[in-house]
Amino acid sequence: MTSKNKNDHIEPEKENNSVKDEAAQKENIEATESTQTPNESSAAPAEPKQEEAPVFEEKQGKRGVKLGTVAIILSLIFGGGLTFYMQQKNAQYQAQIDALQKQLSQTQTSIEQDLSATKQAAIAQATEITHRAETVLEQQQKSIESLQLAIADVKGRRPNDWLLAEADYLVKLAGRKLFLEHDAVSATKLMESADQRIAALNDPSLVPLRKAMANDITKLKSIPLIDREGLVLRLTSLQQQVDQLPLANALLPKAQQVEQRKVSEDIYDWQDNLMTSLKDFSENFITFRTRDGNVIPLLSPQQHFYLKENIKAKIETAIKAVYVEQQEIYSTALTTADKWSSTFFNQDANSVIEFNKTLESLSKQNIHVDYPVKLETQQQLSDVIRDRLRREVTTLITEEK
Repeated sequence: MTSKNKNDHIEPEKENNSVKDEAAQKENIEATESTQTPNESSAAPAEPKQEEAPVFEEKQGKRGVKLGTVAIILSLIFGGGLTFYMQQKNAQYQAQIDALQKQLSQTQTSIEQDLSATKQAAIAQATEITHRAETVLEQQQKSIESLQLAIADVKGRRPNDWLLAEADYLVKLAGRKLFLEHDAVSATKLMESADQRIAALNDPSLVPLRKAMANDITKLKSIPLIDREGLVLRLTSLQQQVDQLPLANALLPKAQQVEQRKVSEDIYDWQDNLMTSLKDFSENFITFRTRDGNVIPLLSPQQHFYLKENIKAKIETAIKAVYVEQQEIYSTALTTADKWSSTFFNQDANSVIEFNKTLESLSKQNIHVDYPVKLETQQQLSDVIRDRLRREVTTLITEEK
C-alpha cells in the first residue's frame, strides 16, 4: 500500500519536472535565435539541443527507478520487521496461554485434592461419630440390662442367698492365696469357711458342690508345708557368720602314712631291730616327713574379702530362691558356698565345721511344692450362682408379663 502511494506521488512530480524543462528549453531557444545571425541560425545548432532533452529525461527516469527500488526495499524491511514483531508477540501470547493453562491445571488438581481430603475427613468424622454413638448405645443397653438384673435380684432374692455369695467370695480369695502367694494354710482355712457357709444353706441340690469342695480341701491339706521363714532366718544367720570364719593357712597335701615297724624277737633280725630302735630314738628329737603334691598358698587380704563376699552372695541367691521355690538354683548356690568354705577356711576350727555342716544340711532341703492347677469348687459355685440368678430373673419377667 505504501509503495504504490509513493510511486503515484513520484510520477506527477516527474511530469511536472518534464513540463518545466520543456518551457525552459523553449525560452533558451528563443533567446539564442534573437542574438544569433541568420547564418548561424541556418547552421543546425539545434540538433544538439534537441538531444539534451532525452538524456535529462533518462536521468530523471533512473532517479525515479532508484527511488522506487528504495521505497520497495523500505516497504519490504518494514513488512519483515512487522512480521517478526507479530511473530514475537504471538510467541509471547502463546507462552502466556500455556502458563495460564498449566496454572489452571494445577489449580484444578489442588482443588480436587482438597475436595478428596475434605471428603475423607468428613467420612472419617462421620464414622467416628457413628462408632461413638454405637458405643454409647451399647453402654446404655448394658446399663439397662444390669439394672434389670439388679432389680430382679432384689425382688427375687432369697433370705439365705447372701451365704452363697459369701462362699463364692471365700473360694475366690482362697484361689488367690494359693496361686499368687502359695499360702496353702490360708487357702485351706478359707475353703473350710466356705464349706461351712454352704452347709448352713441346708440345700440338698448343693451336695455335688460340697463334694467338690471336700476334694479341694483334701488336696490343699496334702500339700507339704515348708517353713520358709525359718529357712530364710537360718540362711541369714549363716550369712552373718561368714565374717568371723578363720582363713586357712597354706594348704599342704596330705602326708603319706608311715608304717610303724616293731622290733622282732628273732635274734637273726638284730640288724633290722637295731635300725628300728635307732630310728625310734631319733624321732624323739627330729622328725622328717615328705609330702607329694601342690601347695596352695595363703590368700591375700583382698582375695579373702572377695571370698567372703562371694559366699554371702551365694547365700543371698539361695534366700531369693526360697521365696520363688526354685530348687535347682537354691541347691547349686549352697553347694558352691560349701565348696568354697571347705577349700579356703580353716577346717580345724569348730565354727567352720559347724558352718559347713549347716550348709550341707540346708542344701538338701526341698523347697519345691506342686500346687493344684485349679480349684474345682470355684467353677461349680459360679455355675450355681449364675443358674439360680437366671432362673429368678426368668421367673420375675414371666410374672411381670
